Amino acid sequence: MATIHDDPTAEVTDLLQRMIRNACVNDGREVSGHEARSVDLLRSVLEPTGIDLEVYEPLPGRQSLVARIEGSDPTAPTLTLLGHTDVVPVNEDAWSRDPFGGELVDGVVWGRGAVDMLNLTASMAVATRRLADRGWKPEGTLVFAAVADEEAAGVWGAKHLADAELDAVRCDYVLTESGGMPMKSPGGLKLPVMVGEKGCYWCRITVRGTAGHGSQPYKTDNALVKAAEVVRRIAAFRPEAQIGEVWRRYLEAMGLPDEKTAPLLDAERIDERLDQLPVGTARLFHACTHTTLSPNIARGGSKINTIPDTVELEVDIRTLPGQSAADIERMVHEAVGDLRDDVTVEAAVFDPASESPMDSPLWDTLARVAGRFYEGSQNVPMLIAGATDARFFRRLGATAYGFGLFSRSFRYEDYGRMFHGDDERVDVESLRLSTEMWEAVALDLLGGS
Repeated sequence: MATIHDDPTAEVTDLLQRMIRNACVNDGREVSGHEARSVDLLRSVLEPTGIDLEVYEPLPGRQSLVARIEGSDPTAPTLTLLGHTDVVPVNEDAWSRDPFGGELVDGVVWGRGAVDMLNLTASMAVATRRLADRGWKPEGTLVFAAVADEEAAGVWGAKHLADAELDAVRCDYVLTESGGMPMKSPGGLKLPVMVGEKGCYWCRITVRGTAGHGSQPYKTDNALVKAAEVVRRIAAFRPEAQIGEVWRRYLEAMGLPDEKTAPLLDAERIDERLDQLPVGTARLFHACTHTTLSPNIARGGSKINTIPDTVELEVDIRTLPGQSAADIERMVHEAVGDLRDDVTVEAAVFDPASESPMDSPLWDTLARVAGRFYEGSQNVPMLIAGATDARFFRRLGATAYGFGLFSRSFRYEDYGRMFHGDDERVDVESLRLSTEMWEAVALDLLGGS
């Protein structure tokens, strides 16, 4: 029987490889995902411990697993380790290795989901299994949830659980993706904790023109030509910077010289400073301080000899805390300018930004635990530019952070490049660190023996 002192590297590495090979690819359709494959795998890991397991399946094959180690004190907190089992599609031709091979090469596991977020889901499962095998009897309750559909807005996963199975997932604290990548700074080693995330406003913009014959294009009202100008204006639009408290505390903790910090904390000067930074850093810093608009899909035209009368654009807009749907609609109309009478803006998805307090018992636990693994390190708050399932739990009143723990060889720039990108991979040292960190967090926050 394993104990908490055993090295978990082999077990968590094997589990991650098997989860990658399950290829639970979520392309947004209800019939995709097939997360039941990985739920079956995780059940085989956890069932021998005898802990409470429940499976929820709102659609065939779209399963989520909830495991629970019940605490002895009903007044003590409940902590949820929240992972997802689905992954995004791949372009296999762009990969150096089989994206669903789960290959282990020189201490690195390759495959879709290796960093988003099967690595953390596997480590959470192994940590839960090890705690249960140890006979741990906590005062507070530990929940491990492996959910479906995170990569397509969480409708059949975390959102379903929050809406329809609240008793199964009600908790005080949540830990999920994505943080914990060691970052060197003049102020020492920093470990980012994602305390909030930007909101999502996905919209369809219908651009109207007048149909005509393609052989006589002179002075026609071509919706496609007009749509090209709409796209250009949206791409060129520059929303004002917003210096939020999370951004301020992050930057102040990094220990940069004042002459570098001051422009990045000044809404009037930050854009000029971003132009002087490496593009990867600038892209991250820009996303943390600006509403972003990215026109990503265009559909229009029916026949090569017919001037189109409508073109549909889909724009991915990420919002900052406090912004409403009305705020974003005004922004879009400002961006398109004098073409606004020729366009209709329709929100397909609006999910507001969410944040958790930076001062909490969970923050204190993470600071203590991280310091044991990286002596002298400091946790720093960050805002994640994408969306995670944490938002559903924040709206239920839980404090939710994105964290993990990665090796010193795992750079933040690598993480950003591989997230939904090609050649996704993670080193086994990071898998070990995350597994042992979850165990330590549960023991510190929930107590017991």
